[in-house]
Amino acid sequence: MMSLFTKPGLYAAALLLSTGLGACSTDPNDPGVEYAPEMYESIPYEPLRQTSFNTINAFGINERTPANGTVPRGKLNYYSHIPKDSVRIAERTLNNPYAYTKANIEEGQVLYTRNCQHCHGEKGDGQGPVGQKFKGVPNYSAGAYKTMNDGHIYHVIQWGRNRMMPHGSQVNPEERWKIAMYVRVLQLNNDPADLSKLVKVNAPAPTTSAEEGNASQQTDGANQKAEGQAQAHTGSETPAQGDKGRNGSM
Repeated sequence: MMSLFTKPGLYAAALLLSTGLGACSTDPNDPGVEYAPEMYESIPYEPLRQTSFNTINAFGINERTPANGTVPRGKLNYYSHIPKDSVRIAERTLNNPYAYTKANIEEGQVLYTRNCQHCHGEKGDGQGPVGQKFKGVPNYSAGAYKTMNDGHIYHVIQWGRNRMMPHGSQVNPEERWKIAMYVRVLQLNNDPADLSKLVKVNAPAPTTSAEEGNASQQTDGANQKAEGQAQAHTGSETPAQGDKGRNGSM
């Protein structure tokens, strides 16, 4: 009876011992024998994780190059599709869709500080820490740089120029336009205090009845008149004939 229980026990002990020895390795990158790896290794291919050679995709990798002509979701307007060396076309064809409000220019100032100041300097004079080291960074308020329009600035931010690298992947189209607004501020006198000189719009102008002919209480409260009180305690001035019309006079 003792041998019947001992033999299976020995088999189990031998199996556990061999598994333990097989799971050990001197290679720190070798996980050894993994129990039920399907529980933590994804069976579908994950593009940003490579655990084994992919026998289906090119080069044996999970991540694939998008098909030619495709645009990632939400990136349709990310690039203007003007060639990178065609800044003159950008000057003529690109128009800033955002108003020169104080809020937009101030946001442009924040974005400029984060993305541009290290080279172009706080005042746009090319004296940022990087600009001082490598030289050749332009002064926005001097020469032809003083007259660059929004489309020119937007295009250079997107594609880069000369030694300036492209920043199209770092700042989205809206951010580029707002940076361009703030660069226009620095074109005036290399002085961030000139921001107020570029503010053209503070808020949308109210619509009036004279302009639109259909003023409502929401858009033109000054021209609205009360229609009167309910006057439940009074009778009609013209009994059985209805009230006088209140839609205007001839």
